[in-house]
Amino acid sequence: MQQATDSSINELIYQMTLEEKIGQLNQPNASPDLNPDLLRQGSIGSLLNASGALTGQGFSDSGNADISNHFQKLALESRLKIPLIIGRDVIHGFRTVFPIPLAQAAAFNPDLAGEAASVAAREATASGIKWTFAPMLDIARDPRWGRVAEGNGEDPFLGAQLASAIVKGYQGDNLAAPDKLVACAKHYVGYGAAEGGRDYENGEISEPTLRDVYLPPFHAAVKAGIGTLMSAFIDMNGIPATANRRLLTNVLRGEWGFDGFVVSDWESVRELTHHGIAEDDAHAARLALQAGLDMDMVDGVYLDTLGESFQQGKISMEELDEAVRRILRIKHRAGLFDQPFTDPSRASRDILTPEARALARQAAVQSMVLLKNEHQLLPLQGFHRILMAGNFIHARAELFGTWTADGRVEDVTPLDESLRQAAPQGTEVWFADTPDLALNLAHHVDAVVLLLGEHPSRSGENCNVSDLSLPPGQAEFVDRMAALGKPLVLVVFAGRPLAITRQLAQADAVLYAWHPGLEGGAALGDLIFGQASPSGRLPITLPRATGQVPIYYNHKNSGRPLTTDGQFRTRYLDLPTAPLLPFGYGLTYTQFEYTNLKVSHATLRGSLEVSADITNTGARAGVEIVQLYVRDLIGSLTRPVRELKGFQRAALQSGESCRVSFTLREEDLAFTRADGTCGVEPGSFHVWIAPDSQRGLQGEFRL
Repeated sequence: MQQATDSSINELIYQMTLEEKIGQLNQPNASPDLNPDLLRQGSIGSLLNASGALTGQGFSDSGNADISNHFQKLALESRLKIPLIIGRDVIHGFRTVFPIPLAQAAAFNPDLAGEAASVAAREATASGIKWTFAPMLDIARDPRWGRVAEGNGEDPFLGAQLASAIVKGYQGDNLAAPDKLVACAKHYVGYGAAEGGRDYENGEISEPTLRDVYLPPFHAAVKAGIGTLMSAFIDMNGIPATANRRLLTNVLRGEWGFDGFVVSDWESVRELTHHGIAEDDAHAARLALQAGLDMDMVDGVYLDTLGESFQQGKISMEELDEAVRRILRIKHRAGLFDQPFTDPSRASRDILTPEARALARQAAVQSMVLLKNEHQLLPLQGFHRILMAGNFIHARAELFGTWTADGRVEDVTPLDESLRQAAPQGTEVWFADTPDLALNLAHHVDAVVLLLGEHPSRSGENCNVSDLSLPPGQAEFVDRMAALGKPLVLVVFAGRPLAITRQLAQADAVLYAWHPGLEGGAALGDLIFGQASPSGRLPITLPRATGQVPIYYNHKNSGRPLTTDGQFRTRYLDLPTAPLLPFGYGLTYTQFEYTNLKVSHATLRGSLEVSADITNTGARAGVEIVQLYVRDLIGSLTRPVRELKGFQRAALQSGESCRVSFTLREEDLAFTRADGTCGVEPGSFHVWIAPDSQRGLQGEFRL
């Protein structure tokens, strides 16, 4: 089948003119002023359906199947009738908006993330979208960076597990199925290392860190069969990703065997001139094409300059043909040659179904992380009057988060209404959206819930902050409410980890809700009033203060670690070195005990088993996220103090126990060694089965 497809592609390429080949590499925005003659001439290979929702902010109409079919009809009027592939940023849902990707990572449930991607694919394709610019697989260790909301956090193992599941959710087993999307892993690679957490900034990443931290999620996506990748804006180690031949060709195609195509990020080909490695647009286009960048997003420099560069002998026909071949290959796999049009009747059946909403609610419940719960204040039970106050109490679209151009506010039940519906009979729920009103009402209630945090427009692309505190005025509001002495619950909505050290101490209970999507209100009601129990875990470290970042659990030990005696060790003078809360942390409405750790063999040969008993010692049912960590004690290069190597969800009734077992293989211990190769080294290892990255039962073995 693949040989037949390649043969037909090569035959098509043989028939194409130079202009038609370059046209396949061109992706303009589908704006109202788009010249339809470009489509009829075969000068466009893809349309970017971005409308007005650039950089993830705001809402826009993505059109519908009829509009998409109109564009396809124009493209099929071209001489060779090559169909378009229409792309759009479908990041965490289409009309059914799921929690932001960072929140989905907090569920530690790749299968659920894959199901959410499958729903997004079904809805987007019903509107004629066949290509999504997701998942974002950037490892992020600095939450000042606004795009931390779009990714899976700080850990390469968790990121790789989610990458594989999400790609399979979007693409399925048959990419040509009408309800499946071509996925695009972005931003390849290192974008999360932007200096100072500033979008578009440069970054410096050593080769071992690149190989062991930033590349694994992308490699997992390629192994899962992803169709496309997007290059990053970043200038990494002096080479902008858009023109990095070593990564785009040698690693991606040579080492990993990727045979799909790579698209630039928005205008990033032209931006090679701003980086200072290209003297003009034509030079920039040549550098990108010869690096392995196949499709030019929006800026049109391929369309405008590659023809002349070819005539001047500065690029070859073979280079053009290979880029065209990769694009046509994905169009074939996506079934566009056989079925370029979308059935307009699908929208009424496939968009915003009750099953999709139920899944969004489940995802929101599993993504929220309980950070504190003194005296088992949550779930709220036995209170006659409860005050809900804060800037989120009437939230609707504010629950969506960044990059939700297709979400509609009318689909969302307002947060106050959701909470009122969830409250037990006999409980009065009062609401206040101003501090003064809240202070007046608080004297007459039994408990207070503050719904605070950052608006979605404060996170996402180019929404970087220099201060990770709550937005202005909110910390003071918490101070005033805490001074009343009422039982106090704090719910934090955010697209990033915030530095809430003081607020964590002030509140009796703290629930981190992220931006939870269109069913976020119902999910929050389920958790606050005990219809569900929290099971989320932090996929990224919570800092004590902005000055701690970048901070992450899998750091190196240093020559003078915190555990050494004496004054001269790694530390701050003005706050503890440890984070506020570590990666993997999260509470439930019950308690779990870890006992009886067993490592099956003292020496790992091929594989070994690590197991422990987990017991629910509390009074309620709950889900524990059991985590496996290792530490390589001696290496030819320094090794992290811990690395996540596995996790499992253990659902246990009160008093119930289970044996949780992990298989650890030699290849799980491979890393980039001093000689630049990847592999294992003999030596001693520590291993933990743990509730988070700072605790757990410790064992050891040798390799």
